[in-house]
Amino acid sequence: MNKKILISALLCIGVIGAGGYGLYTLGMKRGVGMAAGNAPANTGAADPASGRKILYYHDPMVPGTRFDKPGKSPFMDMALVPVYADSDADQGSVAVSPRIEESLGVRTALVTEGELTPQVEAVGNIAFNERDQAIVQARATGYVERLHVRATLDHVSKGQPLVDLYVPDWVAAQEEFLSLKRMQGSDLASLIDGARQRMRQAGMSDEQIRRVEASGKVQARITLTAPISGVVVELSVREGMTVMPGATLFRINGLSTVWANADVPESQSALLRPGAKVQARSPAAPGTSFDGTVQAILPEANPATRTIKARMQLANPGDRLVPGMFVSMRFTDVRAAKALLIPTEAVIQTGKRTVVILAEDKGRFRPVEVEAGIDAGGQTEIRHGLQAGQRVVVSSQFLIDSEASLRGVEDRLNGASQPVAAATAPLHEGQATVEAVGPDALTLSHGPIPSLKWGAMTMDFKRPAQGGLPPKLKAGDRVSFEFYIDTGGLPQLTRVSPLAAQAAAPGSTGSAK
Repeated sequence: MNKKILISALLCIGVIGAGGYGLYTLGMKRGVGMAAGNAPANTGAADPASGRKILYYHDPMVPGTRFDKPGKSPFMDMALVPVYADSDADQGSVAVSPRIEESLGVRTALVTEGELTPQVEAVGNIAFNERDQAIVQARATGYVERLHVRATLDHVSKGQPLVDLYVPDWVAAQEEFLSLKRMQGSDLASLIDGARQRMRQAGMSDEQIRRVEASGKVQARITLTAPISGVVVELSVREGMTVMPGATLFRINGLSTVWANADVPESQSALLRPGAKVQARSPAAPGTSFDGTVQAILPEANPATRTIKARMQLANPGDRLVPGMFVSMRFTDVRAAKALLIPTEAVIQTGKRTVVILAEDKGRFRPVEVEAGIDAGGQTEIRHGLQAGQRVVVSSQFLIDSEASLRGVEDRLNGASQPVAAATAPLHEGQATVEAVGPDALTLSHGPIPSLKWGAMTMDFKRPAQGGLPPKLKAGDRVSFEFYIDTGGLPQLTRVSPLAAQAAAPGSTGSAK
């Protein structure tokens, strides 16, 4: 009985195992079939999205690598990008499939025409307006009898008394003049005029001479008054002192307008110009703005901070701004004019030139060299290189730019010929089968290159100079080749020669010269 039960149990286990294996096999076949139906096409097949023949897949961030199947790049967190058989049809552009374009999130923007009004902000410190300054000097030797203003930075008003001086040299000149005025005679006019001139030579003003003539009395004392309203910034006298002709007694600076000096970065100094409007604010006057203009861009640069000093003149109602204060300023360039504008993020600065990626029809992209102007509000002015209505890439353009560099498009843009490094770079040799012939690159399936420790692979080589390729070279031809690695890390062909039909297999090795 036990034997029968054991046999029955074993049979049941076998049936269950066979059924499970069948279900597993069926599920695997369906899963593989579904995956194959949704997966991108392999090398040599047509892209299901565009119908174009795929040559190979590569990582645009690692030039020279090639893969036969789609998938995730082993170098970057991104999908491999297909290269199509017709990708070299346009010698100045590269192609990206719609599927890859969507997965990379490529965004474009229109080249528009509009006005760019840049605003520059800076912090400045307040200083006296040196053009609003007055000097009070002694015009004759005298003695200080009374000082009306006794401290620097005291406020004074125009016409306010500053100091009383006793001038002995005026006494004799005035007495002579008054004596001639009291004399009776017909020929005294010339003598009186001569006495008046001697009073002028003694340092008296015309107003003082008129007072002496009107009063008929000697006036040996004079009161000097403030010529402008402001603050006394220099006081050089005290009571009892003797002053000499030409000695500076007071220096007065007005406060109706003040200067604001700001250090502006060199990159922004071109946006400023004399006469541009300025609006300043100070923590000492909350809620109040002070209007002014750029007075001058001073010919002085700070080598440590790479800034240019700009001088602004601000109106100062109520004398609320005083020297030493800090103010925040906003400059507005009033020269706003129509210009071609693109998003600033679309601009690629290579260090030698400025490039944007132009989006064309049928998924093609072309790097274009442009001349960029000023930036403001996320927009960049384009002076040359684009037209209104064109579209430029504003995201993932670094991938397209990498592909353009790999395909040699940027070399044509730069007008590059054989690099200077060719004279010193080591040369390498190998044999290969031609897979594709493009206007800028040759796709070769080569054997190992021991001099570089390369294994056999299929990759792109930059074409040699004019006349460096055999005539009528086509896919499938066997060739020997010579190349070097350029300064950008890309293989540059220097020679390509056809091989006889009995040439070695693709696994043939290479060497270095």
